[in-house]
Amino acid sequence: MNPLTFSSRPVLKGSLPKAAAFSLIEVTLALGIAAFSLLTLFALLPVALKTQQASIQQTTANTIASQIIADLSAALRLPPGQQSKQFNLHGRWAARLHPDTLCFAKDGTFIPNSTNQPCTDVFVAVVTYLEPPTETTSLADITVAWPAGAIQFDANGQPNLSNAAGQVETFAAVNR
Repeated sequence: MNPLTFSSRPVLKGSLPKAAAFSLIEVTLALGIAAFSLLTLFALLPVALKTQQASIQQTTANTIASQIIADLSAALRLPPGQQSKQFNLHGRWAARLHPDTLCFAKDGTFIPNSTNQPCTDVFVAVVTYLEPPTETTSLADITVAWPAGAIQFDANGQPNLSNAAGQVETFAAVNR
């Protein structure tokens, strides 16, 4: 065979068929779908962070309410006229007309000497004593609200919680 003849050239096997490549329209469409999906995902992040923050505040408020109930339960064993050891609450609340207010920090720790003082911290707890206690049960309504600076009190010591960003309320029946 003559090396210069046309028929002696080898056929290239590395060529790709036309159907194996992506067109520019397909690539653009795929990038558009990916960008829309990422944009939607990033738009949900602020909502998720706000929900997480609200959950943390509600959990802290519930922990504060549980601590107050435990302190009221322990204070029932004190002699009349003495205040509770942890929050200085009135253990025998039969003659108590005004609610007790307590101030708590962001992490739920009690601010010492803040009982019945103006609160500028994150959480304020209001303990309203209900009905004179019976021989076996004492009743209290405990409301924990935040931020403390938004809560206003009237002349009777009752809180106005309309400006609070959030609140948790619980009813405590403490048995002796």
